[in-house]
Amino acid sequence: MEIETLVRNAILDVIVKNGYILDSVTYVKEGSIYFLRVVIDKEGFITLDDCVCVSELINPIIDKLDCLQENYMLDVCSKEKGRE
Repeated sequence: MEIETLVRNAILDVIVKNGYILDSVTYVKEGSIYFLRVVIDKEGFITLDDCVCVSELINPIIDKLDCLQENYMLDVCSKEKGRE
Protein backbone atom coordinates (compact mmCIF):
# COMPACT_ATOMS: atom_id res chain seq x y z
CA MET A 1 0.00 0.00 0.00
CA GLU A 2 1.38 3.41 -0.90
CA ILE A 3 2.29 5.86 1.84
CA GLU A 4 -0.41 8.41 0.97
CA THR A 5 -3.18 5.80 1.22
CA LEU A 6 -1.81 4.36 4.45
CA VAL A 7 -1.59 7.80 6.08
CA ARG A 8 -5.00 8.87 4.73
CA ASN A 9 -6.69 5.79 6.16
CA ALA A 10 -4.99 6.27 9.53
CA ILE A 11 -5.84 9.96 10.01
CA LEU A 12 -9.24 10.31 8.32
CA ASP A 13 -11.40 9.46 11.36
CA VAL A 14 -9.67 11.84 13.77
CA ILE A 15 -9.83 14.68 11.25
CA VAL A 16 -13.54 14.17 10.57
CA LYS A 17 -14.37 13.76 14.29
CA ASN A 18 -12.82 17.17 14.91
CA GLY A 19 -14.90 18.95 12.29
CA TYR A 20 -12.48 19.03 9.37
CA ILE A 21 -12.49 17.61 5.85
CA LEU A 22 -9.46 15.71 4.58
CA ASP A 23 -8.90 16.93 1.03
CA SER A 24 -5.63 15.19 0.14
CA VAL A 25 -2.44 13.54 1.38
CA THR A 26 0.74 13.69 -0.67
CA TYR A 27 4.29 12.59 0.00
CA VAL A 28 6.70 14.53 -2.19
CA LYS A 29 10.35 15.43 -2.37
CA GLU A 30 11.01 19.11 -3.00
CA GLY A 31 14.69 19.78 -3.43
CA SER A 32 16.36 17.68 -0.77
CA ILE A 33 13.41 17.72 1.66
CA TYR A 34 10.53 15.25 1.83
CA PHE A 35 7.10 16.68 2.70
CA LEU A 36 4.08 14.80 3.95
CA ARG A 37 1.45 17.33 2.92
CA VAL A 38 -2.03 17.03 4.42
CA VAL A 39 -4.56 19.41 2.90
CA ILE A 40 -7.63 20.14 5.02
CA ASP A 41 -10.85 22.06 4.63
CA LYS A 42 -13.93 22.91 6.71
CA GLU A 43 -17.05 25.05 6.59
CA GLY A 44 -15.81 28.63 6.67
CA PHE A 45 -12.14 29.52 6.53
CA ILE A 46 -9.18 27.49 7.70
CA THR A 47 -6.96 29.42 10.11
CA LEU A 48 -3.39 28.85 11.20
CA ASP A 49 -4.79 27.56 14.50
CA ASP A 50 -6.78 24.93 12.56
CA CYS A 51 -3.61 23.74 10.83
CA VAL A 52 -1.76 23.56 14.15
CA CYS A 53 -4.67 21.68 15.76
CA VAL A 54 -4.82 19.07 12.99
CA SER A 55 -1.04 18.72 13.01
CA GLU A 56 -1.10 17.99 16.75
CA LEU A 57 -3.93 15.48 16.27
CA ILE A 58 -2.33 13.51 13.45
CA ASN A 59 1.37 13.67 14.28
CA PRO A 60 1.24 10.91 16.94
CA ILE A 61 -0.83 8.72 14.59
CA ILE A 62 1.69 9.10 11.77
CA ASP A 63 4.57 8.44 14.17
CA LYS A 64 2.91 5.16 15.24
CA LEU A 65 2.57 4.06 11.62
CA ASP A 66 6.35 4.19 11.24
CA CYS A 67 5.99 3.94 7.45
CA LEU A 68 8.25 6.81 6.40
CA GLN A 69 11.89 5.86 6.09
CA GLU A 70 13.23 9.33 5.27
CA ASN A 71 13.23 12.41 7.46
CA TYR A 72 10.28 14.55 6.42
CA MET A 73 8.35 17.67 7.30
CA LEU A 74 4.66 17.38 8.15
CA ASP A 75 2.87 20.17 6.30
CA VAL A 76 -0.80 20.64 7.25
CA CYS A 77 -2.29 23.31 5.05
CA SER A 78 -5.52 24.68 3.66
CA LYS A 79 -7.18 23.93 0.36
CA GLU A 80 -8.05 27.62 0.14
CA LYS A 81 -6.00 29.91 -2.04
CA GLY A 82 -6.95 33.03 -0.12
CA ARG A 83 -9.08 35.99 -1.09
CA GLU A 84 -8.47 37.97 -4.24
